Amino acid sequence: QVYVVFSEELKCWCRALVESVWCQADGYQLGCFLVDYAKYCSVASKNIRVLAGAFAKIPHRAKKCRLHCTKPLTLHIDYCENTAKIGPAKRWDTASIQHFRKLLE
Repeated sequence: QVYVVFSEELKCWCRALVESVWCQADGYQLGCFLVDYAKYCSVASKNIRVLAGAFAKIPHRAKKCRLHCTKPLTLHIDYCENTAKIGPAKRWDTASIQHFRKLLE
């Protein structure tokens, strides 16, 4: 279900999907995905509202997606043997993410 949350970073109300909830000393925090900005944020429970009927039917501008069969790679350097090989990585590195964003632009 899509809700409306106030984003402190963007300084506005945004549509969001709630992905997680955790308790803190001053109340509950919600982990949200902003469906129109493709951003993740943390929001206090006092800053969430139910979305009015007509606005819930507007399509999201951002969609979660993955690249089909694309796995992260990284450069493995062996200083002892003075070699470098490209191999699998556990997560995408910053340079790969920046390169991909430049390709999209």
